[in-house]
Amino acid sequence: MSDPTPAEGVRQRNLARLLRLVHLEGPLSRAALTESTGLNRSTIADLVAELAREGLVVERAPDPSRRVGRPSPVVAADPRVVAVAANPEVDALTISAVGLDRGIRLRERIEVDHLLTPDETAQLIADRIALWRDGALAGSRVVAVGVAVPGLVRAADGLVRNAPHLRWTEAPVRDLVADATGLPTAVDNDATLGALAEHLFGAARGIDHVVYLNGGASGIGGGLIVHGMPVAGAGGYAGEFGQNRPGIASDADRRADHGVLEDEVSRTRLLAAVGLPSADEPTLARAVAQAGAAAADEVARQRRILSTALSNAVNVLNPSVVVLGGFLATIAEVDIPGLTALVREQAMAANGDDLEIRVASLAEDRLLIGAAEAAFAELLRDPTS
Repeated sequence: MSDPTPAEGVRQRNLARLLRLVHLEGPLSRAALTESTGLNRSTIADLVAELAREGLVVERAPDPSRRVGRPSPVVAADPRVVAVAANPEVDALTISAVGLDRGIRLRERIEVDHLLTPDETAQLIADRIALWRDGALAGSRVVAVGVAVPGLVRAADGLVRNAPHLRWTEAPVRDLVADATGLPTAVDNDATLGALAEHLFGAARGIDHVVYLNGGASGIGGGLIVHGMPVAGAGGYAGEFGQNRPGIASDADRRADHGVLEDEVSRTRLLAAVGLPSADEPTLARAVAQAGAAAADEVARQRRILSTALSNAVNVLNPSVVVLGGFLATIAEVDIPGLTALVREQAMAANGDDLEIRVASLAEDRLLIGAAEAAFAELLRDPTS
């Protein structure tokens, strides 16, 4: 295919701009698109018509409550355009269909009694897509797959260098999933994708300096937003907060000799404290809220150690907001002001002055929404490719 002419390149960028606006902001009137882009009304109408022909947006009747001026049709991302998002963990594969309008069309947690292999994961995703296409997604357009993996991922080619809890090493997950599904596939670290989702749509929306920590069955990972941009590091492996070694003030709080953060602040230990062998995030949160003194002591111990780790991150990165997801959100929500005070006590005063600690507002969907965002990236970059 020949390279686009300058005029074609400008049109492609404008199409991408409009599609990204309605994807990120939700339904917008043509008048709002005109104001946001600076393009004239006829150009907006032409671009919207092309996106509609491509099956990427739908136009709706204008808001009847608007009484002043000529009504302007509302443009929305077509919910029938979906990405399939998956998150393999040590106890389950969670898989979802996420619309271009960000709606969660389907969500399923497939619990397993063994560690999934990369090939098995790819086949489960492919099987579920085939089943959904014959059922709930009939009439929808599945454009890509995104996979959020708890481990070190070379995002450029989707190679999982090391997912220690899954025991995946040098696994070509992107290629395996793409071959099994026949769909373009994006793979990245789960916490990196969680940070992206919360920054675009959740608790860190509009915040330029963010530290995000994700607590899952495989441990603790993290993501960084600096100057409004995700920071991946030289190889794409930045944010592994779970592998840091926090100071533990009291020996009575130590559970793992020479352990790292995720050995001490642990979902497995939290499950044991509430007497559950396994649980999804809402079930664990309810169990913690209803638990007795022994569980409360374990939550308090984990909060003390987590506060030290967070104070180190605050000193180094000086974020405006720290967002906690997964079981970390569960132990934070017990007393967010108290956790914030513990962090400030151990951080440099200037760094902690305006610090906020928030829980992930996308809750258990954050990793799936982040994975879907990675899957949609190419479509959003070039809607007519």
